[in-house]
Amino acid sequence: MLKGNKRWIYIALPIFFFWFFGQIDKLGISIIQTDQGFLNDLGITGADKNAKIGMITFVFTISYALSNIFWGFIIDKLGARKTGILGLIAWAITMVIGGLSTSYEMFIVSRIILGIGEGMMIPICGKFISNWFHQRELGRAQSSWLAGNYLGPACGAIILTLVIATFHWQAAFFILAAFNVLIVLPMFIFLTRDTPEEHPRLDKEELAYIRQSDSKGSTKKQNFVQDFRYWIVWFGMLVASFLFFGISIWLPTYLVGAKGFTREAMTGITSLSWLFALGFVLICGYLSDKTKRPGLLATILFLLTTLFLTAAILSPQPVMAGVCMGLAMGAQGGVFHLSNLFIVKFSTPETAGRAAGLMGFTNILGGFSSYIMGWMVDISGGDFGPSIVMLIIAASLGFIAYLFTLKKEASELKLENVPPNRVTV
Repeated sequence: MLKGNKRWIYIALPIFFFWFFGQIDKLGISIIQTDQGFLNDLGITGADKNAKIGMITFVFTISYALSNIFWGFIIDKLGARKTGILGLIAWAITMVIGGLSTSYEMFIVSRIILGIGEGMMIPICGKFISNWFHQRELGRAQSSWLAGNYLGPACGAIILTLVIATFHWQAAFFILAAFNVLIVLPMFIFLTRDTPEEHPRLDKEELAYIRQSDSKGSTKKQNFVQDFRYWIVWFGMLVASFLFFGISIWLPTYLVGAKGFTREAMTGITSLSWLFALGFVLICGYLSDKTKRPGLLATILFLLTTLFLTAAILSPQPVMAGVCMGLAMGAQGGVFHLSNLFIVKFSTPETAGRAAGLMGFTNILGGFSSYIMGWMVDISGGDFGPSIVMLIIAASLGFIAYLFTLKKEASELKLENVPPNRVTV
């Protein structure tokens, strides 16, 4: 059954759990910050409480984004496997420090270190997928780890809510550290290798299938920095980061504070929102391979995000508003998937780490959105309306940017469909 498909076990499975638990580490703070004990213990109180909460994600995403730049070069030199092993050990230590924090400042430092460590995630996965998967299955390969990207927080919302209710907020950090050390780290050590050629348990037939894409793709790929569409995708990721972090970090607080949801109802809507994102990822993975029109799909997703956010701000029903916010977040999950697909499409195995690292830098705007939204909520007296309008404007900019990719994408697809015995001038 696994004959010819071991790459899905050796690579897709470890990077699925890499993101499953990594995203809980990263975005579980959106659940933890709704706990009054956490806020009181770290002194997150007063008129600027929401700005302080936003600062937690701001410092994380700034360090996360900036570290992406140098991680790409390190991974291209050191390899994805060794870099991942070192990073997982660092994550575990950082989570323990977070759980032991006794002040707001100490916790902020722990989030900065975590951001630096997790900045390697996108470049590592881009490198693994570029080396290990055939060109025709890039969409499905990206979906394998992006599924963990969204399924992790969906499950994490429930896990963290139960842990906090049963024990204390510190226990959430200690449990997350244990998950990384006991589950993900052994997978990287025993299953992964940097290239298929290095793996002792991969048969020659599967290796030959993987490498078929090299001879077809290497001659037509220019340097990724020379392709204008890479920079449109880069801008699109700036916008997507602004939207995704703005919605995901503040959604639980929005549901509890602005819409009056109970903790249990908030957990349900939050988990559902992450499942929406997972659904968009799986659908985009299939459609991008099937239609070969990822640019068109991204354009549609930005349009849907604009519509969902508009519906959320206009809806008088709290449940409907919460669901629309979740659908908007889910649509941006689809954009994130397609952007990572573009990284592999526009780069080569040798430059994939750098291309992904530069793309990962776009997460810097996610930090600004979390802080700006907190600040806007404070000055608006707890009203989320103005900050949601800001997100609608951002989604519209993403839609406009991707319109410029459609003409070239359509012409490339038309050339691919030309029979080989026909001459095209």
